[in-house]
Amino acid sequence: MKISVVQMNSQGDKAANIATAVRLIKEAAANSPQVIALPEYFSFLSDVNEKMHQSAELFPPDGEGDDAYSTISSLAKELGVTIHAGSIVEKKGNSYYNTTVIFGPEGGDIARYRKIHLFDVDVPGGASYRESDYVARGEEVVTYQVGDVTFGCGICYDLRFPELFRTLRDKGAKVIVLPAAFTLMTGKDHWEVLLRARAIEAQCYVVAPAQVFGHGTGKACFGHSMIIDPWGQVTAMVPDEVGFATATIDLDRVDSVRTKLPVAQHHVLN
Repeated sequence: MKISVVQMNSQGDKAANIATAVRLIKEAAANSPQVIALPEYFSFLSDVNEKMHQSAELFPPDGEGDDAYSTISSLAKELGVTIHAGSIVEKKGNSYYNTTVIFGPEGGDIARYRKIHLFDVDVPGGASYRESDYVARGEEVVTYQVGDVTFGCGICYDLRFPELFRTLRDKGAKVIVLPAAFTLMTGKDHWEVLLRARAIEAQCYVVAPAQVFGHGTGKACFGHSMIIDPWGQVTAMVPDEVGFATATIDLDRVDSVRTKLPVAQHHVLN
């Protein structure tokens, strides 16, 4: 199975961001991947809460699916590929969520994941982030199928919580997709280390499409979108640019690693 990760530098222009995502998806599709994954907040990224809310979309059945939802749905059908659509600000009633939507190759919405762990921290360099000021936390652990392969969902700050990755593995995931907008200051020291650790612990492929550079706000992102195998080796990485990378994942390798190191059978703590 081939998977592509798309790296973006999303700004406060939603139409332009969506157009860039479409272009990169089409370019990646030339490599014939079965799955293409976009980064967190691919359609709009701002540090102004009101603007994030203004970018929000109503998903069916509450609405028809707005710009990002409808565009990626149509593109998945056009290309006949599964698109793991990073994340979009979802409006549901009076609440907002940081939500991944996965579109199957027929264009249908096959899964949704609302980010569970929200990024409320003070990072080195004096910057503060309060994601809970504009979105509510999700509560469901989500998997979905691509053929007979189970994929698991996470978003950005979820990376720091290994219990989520263990739960996804226990629910059958062999691939975990983690779209992110990981900060530059934490990313340079923690991003690759944590991704590799989660892949080793869960004995899964970890697919991590990311935002890169500044966003016309106070936040700069680390980039380095990558795909990591269940032994913790980086098999593909996007350099410091807007672009994509594609890797062929060997699902037999997941089974081999789990057989040789059957850690799932050795857990004694819940």
